[in-house]
Amino acid sequence: MTHPASKSATPVCDGLRAENGWNPLWEPFYQLDPEWTELFMAMTVKPLKSGVLDPKTYEFLAIAVDASCTHMYGPGVRRHIRKALALGATKEEITAVLQCVSVLGIHSLSLGAPMLIEELAQLDPAAGAGAVR
Repeated sequence: MTHPASKSATPVCDGLRAENGWNPLWEPFYQLDPEWTELFMAMTVKPLKSGVLDPKTYEFLAIAVDASCTHMYGPGVRRHIRKALALGATKEEITAVLQCVSVLGIHSLSLGAPMLIEELAQLDPAAGAGAVR
């Protein structure tokens, strides 16, 4: 998609489009506020473009963010896995990233399990929490 006004105003967005890195789901944000979208995209690519992170590490972080339980963005996980593999990542490295990010979900258990025990104890106070199996 060509954006006539974006030629000089949004070089990062234009670059992402040219590199086939533009997600079509970002388009509504761009249409509503090209300047904000440009600043946001510049922020997200800065670690990679500045050289602070190597491309493979950047892809690992992108996989972790997209696969996290608070994001769960499948198309992004797939896209970043492909990029990581193209950069030489091994299946073991990518699996390790997914294993690391999977621990975010453990907080659901840490939060919910004590509540379940409390609720069960209220249903049967004589049994107490120790009787819950």
